[in-house]
Amino acid sequence: MRIAFIIYDEMTSLEFVGVYDPLTRLKEMGFISDLEWDVCGVAKEVRGSGGLMFTPNKVGQPLVGYEMIIVIGGGGARTVVRDESFIKWLKTAAPCKLKVSVCTGSLLLAAAGFLKGKKATTHRNAMKELRELGVEVVDQRIVDEGEIITARGVTSAIDLGFYLCEKLAGYEAREKIRKQMDYHYHPQDP
Repeated sequence: MRIAFIIYDEMTSLEFVGVYDPLTRLKEMGFISDLEWDVCGVAKEVRGSGGLMFTPNKVGQPLVGYEMIIVIGGGGARTVVRDESFIKWLKTAAPCKLKVSVCTGSLLLAAAGFLKGKKATTHRNAMKELRELGVEVVDQRIVDEGEIITARGVTSAIDLGFYLCEKLAGYEAREKIRKQMDYHYHPQDP
């Protein structure tokens, strides 16, 4: 299985790390031996909120060939949602079986046309913007619409990571990873 983590300037760093850490443990702890991932962006360096720097290992390359993309959210989403070249690049993920977002990453999925006819969630402060993009907004921590999964706000990224672990490798894998990370998991808490 191949995963692409989609990053850009002014994304929220915790949203990236929160979903990245549990998912990559699926391989590290032996649950999915063929798991591969790339950190993908359109620039050689990405500055997260607070100034933390990230270096994508795939820059500007089409997003075909991945089974899952995970679009990170943050204040920068409100900028790149209007960036035609970024959205065009994101649309190259159309063949991916599973499209996932954290927080305002759902705005980007909507702008790329991936949320048509789907329910989704986002940060509470961005729900109006998501509705304006024609999406039925649901106020839940995680919304699973089959091939689209969205998570609400910043810390929901961690819950999303565990949710995806269970979806990909089962309950026991999720629980072993959760215990290793010493995390108290309640994905539907308000």
